[in-house]
Amino acid sequence: MINKEKNLPKPIPCGGIEFYNKERKLCLSLNEKKQENYDKYLLSKESKKTILDYLPIKLDIENVSRCNFRCQMCQVSEWDKGRRAEDMSFESFRDLIDEQYGVVELKIQGMGEPTLGRDEFYKMIRYARDRNIWVRTVTNASILHKSENYKKIIDSNVNELQISIDGSTKEVFEKIRNKANFEKVIENCKLVNLYAEKVNKKVTKMWTVVQKDNIHQLDDLVELASKLHFPSMVFSFDLGDWGQDDWTRINLNYQSTTIDYEQGMNLREKGKKLGVDVYFWYLDSKYDNKNPCPWPFERAYVSSDMKIVPCCMVATPEVENLGNAENFSKDWNSDKYLKFREKHISGSIPKYCKSCYKI
Repeated sequence: MINKEKNLPKPIPCGGIEFYNKERKLCLSLNEKKQENYDKYLLSKESKKTILDYLPIKLDIENVSRCNFRCQMCQVSEWDKGRRAEDMSFESFRDLIDEQYGVVELKIQGMGEPTLGRDEFYKMIRYARDRNIWVRTVTNASILHKSENYKKIIDSNVNELQISIDGSTKEVFEKIRNKANFEKVIENCKLVNLYAEKVNKKVTKMWTVVQKDNIHQLDDLVELASKLHFPSMVFSFDLGDWGQDDWTRINLNYQSTTIDYEQGMNLREKGKKLGVDVYFWYLDSKYDNKNPCPWPFERAYVSSDMKIVPCCMVATPEVENLGNAENFSKDWNSDKYLKFREKHISGSIPKYCKSCYKI
């Protein structure tokens, strides 16, 4: 989507790269086994192998696979009652974190809306943060007003809270994010951001998925981010297909036109004047044979029903199930995982991965 000759600034962690690296260093320093695992991972980057002598350093954990929205570009919109499987229990989450001693970074969110997990969700964040794991999550902000969830999520000590805002007006927002209430989401964004400011935690980030229906609102969205007190925002280009042909066809209908480098920098300059750091994220043509996707070698996605899925761009075990997270350490080097890695090394990319490759 963006002119790749002059790449626009990509998102950085909330708090900045220096703080992010400092947190990782602290996490590693407190656990000798974790440091040893990380050192093995760093050595492995010199040459990709199918059999790994270390456990993943990052995980995406889906606490719930159900959502109260039906966003037009999301596969959840076609699920029966917007739900795929049962919620993950706190006990399953705890056991997974305890077993996966190599994890230094965690995203707690998948295809579902994580705050629907109620207090167990915040308990999961706190459990990981108590172990100095960097934690990021994503929310549609629809129920942050209930039971003072906006306070709970900030007080959980989460490192990064991304809030999805895909329109600057009610008409556009609710067209893209079906079943949403624009006014309530806007109100909740103010609540969480003002509280974050009050307790001096610069952890929120607005995230916009750019598509045909909102491409004309980019300037307005920067202004909205400022009004809602977001320190930063991201324009995400290129819609994923969840590794499914049907969704390739569906999202072609929503795929936006391009913006050029100058337009992007103008948005960034506007944000600077309004006190909002503006960044850009795009999915297409990220990897090739010489630069394979890092997920098979350092990261995995665990669904709410404890299945191991290749990544967040696939996000459902119905497309590919690499194993059972209850046996994660064993399945990390299963025959199926070895074959999966070999395909990325050899360039024989699985069909469900091809949308992220230059093929």
